Amino acid sequence: MEIQYLGTAAAEGWPALFCDCDICRRARQVGGKELRTRTQAMVDRRILMDFPPDTYTHALTYGLELGQVQHLLVTHSHMDHFFPVELIHRHEHFGHNARGMLHVYGNAAVEKAFYDAVNIDRFKVHPLDESVKFIRLEPFQDFVAEGYHIIPLPADHDKRETCLIYIIEKDGKCLLYGHDTGLNLSPEAWDCIFSHRYDLVSMDATMGKKQTECYHMGLPDDLELVRRLEEKGCVSESTVKVVSHFSHNGEMTHAQLEEFAGEHGMIAAYDGMRVEF
Repeated sequence: MEIQYLGTAAAEGWPALFCDCDICRRARQVGGKELRTRTQAMVDRRILMDFPPDTYTHALTYGLELGQVQHLLVTHSHMDHFFPVELIHRHEHFGHNARGMLHVYGNAAVEKAFYDAVNIDRFKVHPLDESVKFIRLEPFQDFVAEGYHIIPLPADHDKRETCLIYIIEKDGKCLLYGHDTGLNLSPEAWDCIFSHRYDLVSMDATMGKKQTECYHMGLPDDLELVRRLEEKGCVSESTVKVVSHFSHNGEMTHAQLEEFAGEHGMIAAYDGMRVEF
């Protein structure tokens, strides 16, 4: 399997749109890996993880043929993870020769956001019935998409909706995609997580070296997550451990994130990074 990190920033981007803090100022000056768009990833160029406003930029930057993608997993309805109005452009009027149906998977809040966006009056002449299909997910309701076995789990994030993280399995490989969550997961979620062995674990590191009680993780939480997975035999030395979804409020440059990650057997993601596992 392969995962490509198309964007690796939190909601405000990095540098943040209206920010002039030291970290954002440095990012504008240095460029390169210090510049981050909103978090999105692709698995084997077949499964798209989240759909932020930067999706169009990602498609141009990385040569993505998104019209060929038929499965989009959405973690939750926050704008930096789901910008549904853009999906109208998968209609044949805008996107010629797209392959089959795009299946969009998400919770009830994501479903509402989807229909609120695509059912407005100006789009009624271009109905998406033959182009995009929404499938509502419930936690632990596993399914198969193009040979990928996918398990949605309830995250520790926004209590106003059932945010999701995902386990993705195919051909003996297993990925835990755990972004926009804290560690305060339900016992049932932990049981499911501990029942798998992972080839790659992708972790939220929004807070940098800081910590918050819930909602997001920082690097100390990532170390604790790895410790728990090691204790249960879910990861090994060969497991790739990636930290991503960074906020400038974590007050760490990419070089500092790389140094911390390297000291603890992890990889600090950057926009465009590809990992085979």
